[in-house]
Amino acid sequence: MNVAFVTGVSRGLGEGIAADLLAQGWQVVGIGRGDSSRLKSPHYRHVACDLADATAIARSVEPVMVEAATPRPGRVVLINNAAAAGPIGRAGELDAASIAASFATNLTAPAVLADAFCRAFLGKAGELLVINVSSGSAERALAGSGLYSAAKCGLEMLTRALVADHDRPDFRVISLRPGIIDTEMQVFMRGQSADKLPAVGMFKDFHATGQLVAPDVAARRIVATLVLAPVENGRTYRYAEL
Repeated sequence: MNVAFVTGVSRGLGEGIAADLLAQGWQVVGIGRGDSSRLKSPHYRHVACDLADATAIARSVEPVMVEAATPRPGRVVLINNAAAAGPIGRAGELDAASIAASFATNLTAPAVLADAFCRAFLGKAGELLVINVSSGSAERALAGSGLYSAAKCGLEMLTRALVADHDRPDFRVISLRPGIIDTEMQVFMRGQSADKLPAVGMFKDFHATGQLVAPDVAARRIVATLVLAPVENGRTYRYAEL
């Protein structure tokens, strides 16, 4: 038995990855506030959880992980996919609550889930893989979107920290920069005003020139290349390399 835990499955890339894994015969646990009717399957389970609430994650997800470890699955994957693009605005235009919420979803939640994943499965499954879905923004800050960049930079360091913590042959952790995918996040970004997000024209151009990749297309390549095939521990993969 192979098991995958995927965050952000209500739409977009997370939904596509979950659907592809189900088609490959995996047991899939979707994590997040929203679910998708597309994922109805006897092999699918949704755990309703606000990823901005760290204590709620530990309370609702970790027992499911412990339960899944009981039959000693052959492979277990955690895909930290969910993210929040907002708040948009430069330093001095934000507020404490929105800053905290941004980091909670984009960085704290993956760290809490990875912590629970290690506790539940290390030494209790055949092979383990954590995929932290990052962004090119991890190395490039855009005015008005600095919190997202900072969190993604931290997420890639989380990948390296997990590798350092558990240097063992049955545990792999990678980062993925999935490129520009046709998701609600892209809609959100190109809907911003230029005074809040000076680079908004770039996001509009992605759409206008047909550069956005369909979520299901990206999901199939990610599953085939990073989940079903061997990966290099600690590496940051880019979509063009898949």
